[in-house]
Amino acid sequence: MHRPSQVAIPVGDLREEDSLSDFEEVPYPTHTTNSWTVNQEELPLHYMTEEKARRRVPKAPAGNGLHDDKAEAFDDGGRDAYNKIGSVKGNMGGGRLRRPPPPPPATFTEFLQQNLEHIPPVVYTLLSCWTRFHKIGKSPYVIWDEAHFGKFGSHYLKREFYFDVHPPLGKMLVGLAGLLSGYDGSFEFKSGEQYPDTVPYVAMRVLMAMFGVVMVPLGWYTAVELGMSWWACHLVAIMVLCDVAWLCISRFILLDSMLLCFTFTTVFALTKFHNQQYQSFTFDWWLWLAFTGLSIGCVMSVKWIGLFVTALVGLYTIEDLWEKFGDVRMSVQDQLRHWGARIACLIVLPILVYMASFKMHFLVLNHSGPGDSQMSSLFQANLVGNDFAKNPLDIAYGSKLTLKNMGWGGGLLHSHVQTYPVGSNQQQVTCYHYKDDNNDWIIVPRWDEPEYDPDGPLRFLQDGDVIRLQHASTTRNLHSHTIPAPISKLNNEVSCYGNATIGDFHDYWVVEVVDDIKRGRKDRFENIHSLTTRLRFKHEDSGCYLRAANAILPQWGFKQVEVSCDKENNPNDIHTYWNVESHWNDRLPAGDAKFYKSPFLRDFIHLNVAMWTSNNALIPDPDKEDILASKPTDWPWLRLGLRMCGWGDTQTKYYLLGTPVIWWGSTASLFVFLTALGVYLLRQQRKYVDMEPREWEHFLYVGKIAFVGWFLHYFPFMIMGRVTYVHHYLPTLYFSVLLLAHLLDHFIFSSRRLSEQTKRIAFGVCTFIIVGTFWWFRGVAFGIDGPINDYWGLGWRESWNIYNL
Repeated sequence: MHRPSQVAIPVGDLREEDSLSDFEEVPYPTHTTNSWTVNQEELPLHYMTEEKARRRVPKAPAGNGLHDDKAEAFDDGGRDAYNKIGSVKGNMGGGRLRRPPPPPPATFTEFLQQNLEHIPPVVYTLLSCWTRFHKIGKSPYVIWDEAHFGKFGSHYLKREFYFDVHPPLGKMLVGLAGLLSGYDGSFEFKSGEQYPDTVPYVAMRVLMAMFGVVMVPLGWYTAVELGMSWWACHLVAIMVLCDVAWLCISRFILLDSMLLCFTFTTVFALTKFHNQQYQSFTFDWWLWLAFTGLSIGCVMSVKWIGLFVTALVGLYTIEDLWEKFGDVRMSVQDQLRHWGARIACLIVLPILVYMASFKMHFLVLNHSGPGDSQMSSLFQANLVGNDFAKNPLDIAYGSKLTLKNMGWGGGLLHSHVQTYPVGSNQQQVTCYHYKDDNNDWIIVPRWDEPEYDPDGPLRFLQDGDVIRLQHASTTRNLHSHTIPAPISKLNNEVSCYGNATIGDFHDYWVVEVVDDIKRGRKDRFENIHSLTTRLRFKHEDSGCYLRAANAILPQWGFKQVEVSCDKENNPNDIHTYWNVESHWNDRLPAGDAKFYKSPFLRDFIHLNVAMWTSNNALIPDPDKEDILASKPTDWPWLRLGLRMCGWGDTQTKYYLLGTPVIWWGSTASLFVFLTALGVYLLRQQRKYVDMEPREWEHFLYVGKIAFVGWFLHYFPFMIMGRVTYVHHYLPTLYFSVLLLAHLLDHFIFSSRRLSEQTKRIAFGVCTFIIVGTFWWFRGVAFGIDGPINDYWGLGWRESWNIYNL
């Protein structure tokens, strides 16, 4: 018998085939961390093929048998010096897969191959330029809120101080756009008025539209940093590119394109920073943490809605620091460094950016303008063209003056012929933030004293004097009684009563000096000065104090600030402090207030409180129907749009309406996400394993960024009392778009159960529907000419007021 020949049986290498290490590699068990923080396993990237784009998670020791894919190896291509790192180590926690830096390109072809991932966003950016700039100057008329923000830009060019409820950064950029376009600031921007040849409105619109252009590549790269697949990144970019509402709002001289742009940059910077968490305190880590703070400062400096995305960053940071606090391997020193870095970059830096925008605002607007009276008297005295410096300093009987409340955001004591519909039914007394003849009052003696003699000796106003304040326009006297105030029910009502010859002891007010900003304590002087002396007015009969605390009257009070008489004597209540602002008395010499300075911090706080007060006054008027307004419940399902201009047959018409399939699909994704999350949690509780730990963390990480971001931007409007419009939903929409792409990625594009052909078909169908719907509704953003009823098929919902009925 012959011995059988030896047979070689391949048993395979004990090590992974693709490993570049010369030593035995011991697989360490993976562990699950919080989804905000980093993890060791890897996700696919948009530039990978679908074969590589499977969830490449090493099988756990007690694996679930879903797949046995090996981690991706890096082919060194003959350059061992660059690629001996082997498989990537470190955690990514749901974000983008880390990969080693590529070797320096030896040829132009290699350079292109290494940068193929940037070709799609470049193409999308070019398409974004076309959509944002196409026919941008078609309507030569002032469209919608161009009447406001174009006018504010004019004030910057003329350096005139104005007041608005929004922070100044966006409006300064509008002014800069006008400056770069050659605009001189002379146009008044009246709503619906045609632009003259001297106003380069097309160039200004183009510069504003640049912020809308940037949104598209930002959407792409944010999806990349979130670890979405190649298909999902394309869908995010396509949805940002093809939403008609984002397109329309970006094509005019408005703040919304800047608000959206800085919201996008904040989310992008946050995701970039998240993906640097594996290398704390490196240059890139500091760069993206600081850029996140810078973006927060910018978005808050455009509109206060930016606080919502700031809250998202805050929640992320709190959870991140909480996880680090639980890491017993991290030293106390490193813990403190992490806390200090977040405080410096995410709190201090945004505040500095926000304050710097106001500092620049004050420096540029150094001339007297229509918004002077919103500021303190000392601030106004330093404006070029203001006449306060010519006011007599000493206040005397017979002087005509205005009284400025010194509380934050305080206005001028005001009265008008309208009466209270409740209470005494006497003439209303309010605080008003604009200059008006109804703000003028005259100091006269008590009824039981000799009448003021304009030819008699001067009698200066001093601490403790009992006076009457006579309203110059109506001759009625400032008056109070025990009737409750209309809003502050615990306080007494303040009204105007009688005339120059009729009155009673309820017209008497005791002058109490608090101090003087220039001269110090009240025991250092006798005469009361305009601008600097702080006063309180005590009602002699009831002992209450004249007070204005930013409580807003209803529409019958023209939404002006309530003035009441406070029964509680609180000497530190700044809302009971008043100063003389304007002062006229021909018998007294002109003063000089040029040496008075108003500190920046006080002016900064004063203006922000005034903005807050005015913003709160923007409440719906129940007596009027605002056809442009909508409710937050209308937005997710696109129940209403907004006519941005006149709707005549000869006018170019613009209608602010989102692309329906994007809005409806993104809203549906919110419910799908909550349902899927609930099902997964229930199945996990029953010990089912639906996905690997890396997939679960990625699902949670992107879901939290998107859903929590949507909730933080949407829910506050549900409890706001102010009037709302559909454009308030536009920042919120971005997060639901990210969530929609994430769910499509999770259930379709990264599914192991679907073939590549099925995924291509799904992507093609989604893209066709989005682009097709955009093309159908493109006219509402590019402009519709002629009779609107001639355009068929735009009224997908009966509630849309596109057509004339």
